[in-house]
Amino acid sequence: MEFPKAPSGDPIRMGDDGKLIVGDRPIIPFIEGDGTGRDIWRASVRVFDAAVEKAYGGKRSIAWYEVYAGEKAFQNFENWLPDETVEAFRKYLVGIKGPLTTPIGGGIRSLNVALRQLLDMYVCLRPVRYFDGVPSPVKEPELVDTVIFRENTEDIYAGIEFQEGEEDTKKFAKMLEEHFPERFSKVRFPESSGFGIKPVSREGTERLVRAAINYAIKNGRKSVTIVHKGNIMKFTEGAFRDWGYALAEREFPEQTYTWGQWERTKAEKGDDAANKEQEEALAAGKILIKDSIADIALQQ
Repeated sequence: MEFPKAPSGDPIRMGDDGKLIVGDRPIIPFIEGDGTGRDIWRASVRVFDAAVEKAYGGKRSIAWYEVYAGEKAFQNFENWLPDETVEAFRKYLVGIKGPLTTPIGGGIRSLNVALRQLLDMYVCLRPVRYFDGVPSPVKEPELVDTVIFRENTEDIYAGIEFQEGEEDTKKFAKMLEEHFPERFSKVRFPESSGFGIKPVSREGTERLVRAAINYAIKNGRKSVTIVHKGNIMKFTEGAFRDWGYALAEREFPEQTYTWGQWERTKAEKGDDAANKEQEEALAAGKILIKDSIADIALQQ
């Protein structure tokens, strides 16, 4: 089977101002998905088309372009994620996908993660809010209104791992033992351990925090919380927090006030001065940039 060509329509383009330029018949690639994905897609596409029809009075429509990933791709092309699929998303800018098979503990790598990595989709944006009438175990669910910006391409999502027992793992463990003996001594069972590396960069941190702050400014949010495990991993998770504060203070000094600033004022002038400084900043409409240990954030 040959990979299908795109239907006639208008490719979505990015203008010089960063805004999308959308024609009357935009081409949008879609991945049907595995399992229930087929049923979900058949129902969803009818809703999408009806919504566009009603919104634009029949003057606009979507040119749907099926591309492949997952089980359907493997059946037709013996490839779980064909290059043509990735290129289609790059070319047409906007796409949609259904749920994809993700084997755990072996086999192919997560296709969802692979797509994020290949397309550098570094923000996983998850709005969390209550919909009236939906049952909830929370006492006051109507107060829940959070938007999560999660890093998608580095940290553990880089997927740098060494499986227990493999030759590469033995080489890595030997290198660790020879060059970093103090760190290696913390590996309790080195002979039967797998290893993972979690790279956290200044650039990756800054673009994620920048996106979150810009969203907060645009949508009238009052605070941005940097969630981390800096109490345990000081040079990755702790750096994530520190770089986030530095980015906010450097690029958004007129729009934000950080707990980093609060800590410095406290050290120099005491609690009362720091609290007063924060109160004045918030009264002036500034967004509070704070942080929370992950365990505490999840409990709340």
